[in-house]
Amino acid sequence: MNFENTLAYAQYLDKNDPLRDYRNRFHIPKVNGKDSYYFTGNSLGLQPKTARTYIEEEMKGWETLGVEGHFASSKRPWMEYHKFSKDALARIVGAKPIEVVSMNNLSVNLHLLMVSFFKPTKTRYKIICEAGAFPSDQYMFETQLKFHGLNPDEALIELKPRMGEHTLRGEDILSKIAEVGDELALVLIGGIQYYTGQLFDMKAITEAGQKVGAKVGFDLAHAFGNVPLQLHDWNVDFATWCSYKYLNSGPGNVSGIFIHERYANDSSLDRFAGWWGHDEKERFKMKKGFQPMPGADGWQLSNVNVISTASHLAALELFDEVGIEKLRKKSLKLTGYLEFLIKDIAGDSGIFEIITPSDPEQRGCQLSIFFHKDGRRLFDALAAAGVIADWREPNVIRIAPVPLYNRFEDVYQFAHILKKNL
Repeated sequence: MNFENTLAYAQYLDKNDPLRDYRNRFHIPKVNGKDSYYFTGNSLGLQPKTARTYIEEEMKGWETLGVEGHFASSKRPWMEYHKFSKDALARIVGAKPIEVVSMNNLSVNLHLLMVSFFKPTKTRYKIICEAGAFPSDQYMFETQLKFHGLNPDEALIELKPRMGEHTLRGEDILSKIAEVGDELALVLIGGIQYYTGQLFDMKAITEAGQKVGAKVGFDLAHAFGNVPLQLHDWNVDFATWCSYKYLNSGPGNVSGIFIHERYANDSSLDRFAGWWGHDEKERFKMKKGFQPMPGADGWQLSNVNVISTASHLAALELFDEVGIEKLRKKSLKLTGYLEFLIKDIAGDSGIFEIITPSDPEQRGCQLSIFFHKDGRRLFDALAAAGVIADWREPNVIRIAPVPLYNRFEDVYQFAHILKKNL
């Protein structure tokens, strides 16, 4: 569409934004006494105003009921707490409720899922991931391979962009999967690459990996709550994510997993078990012999951290009220406007470039700006002017205009603060 580089135009877009009022349901951090221009929802989402209420309700239940809160809470008995998020999670990732559960943290879940879905043999033992994956993924791959007595330098295949390019080509991913073929045990990449913001074709990758006999999973830390997903229909084997970025559940808050329905009753699948994954009808008999719950629930280890998960439920309620499709529609327009302004300001300066794909179908709401010089100085200048952005070594500023609470005017002001400091 045709954009205009004027404040009046940005304000016009905000006035006609059907989601404009949702901004008022979040706390906006202030810088120098004024609302900041907050663009780091890809690192930590803002606090929903209802989160405190949800947490206080559980604190009150603890105060007045003690241990009986597990059963007697009028709203959300703690024994059932992991069930309250299932329907909303399923809608966000395109799954059935039996296929999802909120539990643990992202890195813990990555390791647990590897136990079940990475089963190397003498001939089929290699893993494909994207080069420069988030450190949790890198360290997980390294230590998992060593645990199995494998050399990461030989068993881990890291996909790199072509010379002179910043992002992977889809055809290169698929051709490498086919090339590794019978030696490939697992494909596990990020749904969206955290540094470049590239959105991968998860459906095509899943088909290619499974065609050669490999399992396929995704780290959805930057895709969950950012872009529409259809994990069940794409036939993905497994996935995990965090909830503190686009979902706004709170710092370090609970992760979640997806396990495809075809594994729902496969008790032969190896896993590291805990009592909350054990058959709930038998759980309190305290007997030996693990009998997993059907579906993703059977991968749970411990009972829910109720206090922190309360804010997770508050965030899910708000997110579910809007729906991922409406958020995506605004996100495409908001990110497109940001791209237009940045390119208009950059001109032929040569100081920076956008390394996130220009095709809206290959990105979420993040644009990564690659600076050829003065990147850190510009980042510090933006911060001083009230822009809360994200610096990633060695030379990228990540900007994520989140459709739930960012305005078109925020995007306009960011671009012109950047221009002023060039």
